[in-house]
Amino acid sequence: MLLKEYRICMPLTVDEYKIGQLYMISKHSHEQSDRGEGVEVVQNEPFEDPHHGNGQFTEKRVYLNSKLPSWARAVVPKIFYVTEKAWNYYPYTITEYTCSFLPKFSIHIETKYEDKEASNDRIFDNEAKDLEREVCFIDIACDEIPERYYKESEDPKHFKSEKTGRGQLREGWRDSHQPIMCSYKLVTVKFEVWGLQTRVEQFVHKVVRDILLIGHRQAFAWVDEWYDMTMDDVREYEKNMHEQTNIKVCNQHSSTVDDIESHAQTST
Repeated sequence: MLLKEYRICMPLTVDEYKIGQLYMISKHSHEQSDRGEGVEVVQNEPFEDPHHGNGQFTEKRVYLNSKLPSWARAVVPKIFYVTEKAWNYYPYTITEYTCSFLPKFSIHIETKYEDKEASNDRIFDNEAKDLEREVCFIDIACDEIPERYYKESEDPKHFKSEKTGRGQLREGWRDSHQPIMCSYKLVTVKFEVWGLQTRVEQFVHKVVRDILLIGHRQAFAWVDEWYDMTMDDVREYEKNMHEQTNIKVCNQHSSTVDDIESHAQTST
């Protein structure tokens, strides 16, 4: 098991981020489906928890075979997906990732949000007070992202919002920018297979960090697209994007299944 805590500051308020995050996830998932990958939404509905109250439950299938390293692609099926289950009780969320093909693999993420800079060392005292972990700070403006994902229009150092006037963030922006909020993520990765555990857990954390960096850059760079939305607006947008993305993803993978079955019949 490898546990890390990620802290990502954003030039937004917690209330703004609530809408921006939903918009970003839906748009990003739809864009990814154009590249032979994608996120199929299986379930998305209101959910009530006796402790956390009213929230939203989602279940998705995340198809990501091409994002695996070559040594991993050699041992997983051609049709490979991870199941994501998320319970959103904003400003507290729980997300879990599992894979039926790899029963000893899992990712568990707990997230909390605060309208202040990333200085709360006790935010997870109830969840992991005595657990040793590395704290990783992610700077959406200054941290490098993989070159293949870079877009100047999504670079917070160059982008400036027309609706909010925020942007063109410079080194040290987190020390003085207002407004500012922080997303705290407690991420546990498990892959309990002897000989591969350390390698896989470290690789997964690298992927998680890249995804967090890219996603939060996009959430800010797209702020003018979602800034005027209400929660009802973004839920409607989310619903439409899910329907369009499901059509793309399901068509792609049903075609792959047909190809495999046809090949198997020809071989026999």
